[in-house]
Amino acid sequence: MRESGWSVNLKPNTNDTTAPFSFSNAPKYRLVVRITNKQIICQIIYARIQGDFVLAAASSKELPRYGINHGLTNWTAAYATGLLVARRALTKLNLADKYEGVCEPTGEITMTEALEGDEAPRPFKAFLDVGLKKTSTGSRVFGALKGASDGGIFIPHSEKRFPGYDTEGKKLDSEVLKKYIFGGHVSEYMESLEEEDDERFKKQFSSYLEDGVGSEDIEEIYKKAYAAIREDPVFKPTDKTKDWPTECRPHKTRRLTHAQRKEAIEAKISKFHAGRSAAQEDDEDEDDE
Repeated sequence: MRESGWSVNLKPNTNDTTAPFSFSNAPKYRLVVRITNKQIICQIIYARIQGDFVLAAASSKELPRYGINHGLTNWTAAYATGLLVARRALTKLNLADKYEGVCEPTGEITMTEALEGDEAPRPFKAFLDVGLKKTSTGSRVFGALKGASDGGIFIPHSEKRFPGYDTEGKKLDSEVLKKYIFGGHVSEYMESLEEEDDERFKKQFSSYLEDGVGSEDIEEIYKKAYAAIREDPVFKPTDKTKDWPTECRPHKTRRLTHAQRKEAIEAKISKFHAGRSAAQEDDEDEDDE
């Protein structure tokens, strides 16, 4: 009988059932950007079975500490908040000195690249999470992305959603983007509004005028703020003017014991029966009359 040319390998194949250790529990980080009416919040989050864990967080309400006291919800504030959370996360991971990002923004699109050398740490990677926010061109969520990218975090993105991108020419105007980074669009609007309607200008920018901030001062304010963020991005809690737990304690509803609750129920029942008896007596008196 002629033997078949086929052979059967009975050795178990374990190559497909095992995975490298680096992929077994590696978290995927997200740059979560949320915008409210009063602030911009940026968080570096990773997911676990137990839920989401926050690696670092920053809010535009922290920007007054760095000299930005006005416009805490505009595009430039989103950039500053993204820069702050990036530097804070890299400082926490001891990567701030190795990945400094773009210290002097020019409006060009630059990605954080890995350092040379086999033992050099790879750049910290995160993906943008915009939630339910519309990803329209020029949106503030991309301002936070640009700030985090210039802060040294590797975030995959393109230039198509930044201010200054020409959809017809398929090209980004870096000068327009640089203007947004340093608040140039705000200063231009201040100048145009002052010429067109001085009364509305004084009403809309009253807080700027009270602090003596003019359109020519805005760029310098943001330059100093970005340098201050890079110098000290660590979170510092604000000083509390009141001891709020002590202040709220008198207004807190005390929890009743079982005996107290039972006594209160009996009092309500007795009050109900007393009222019912009084009503019956009134009805009897009316019938007698």
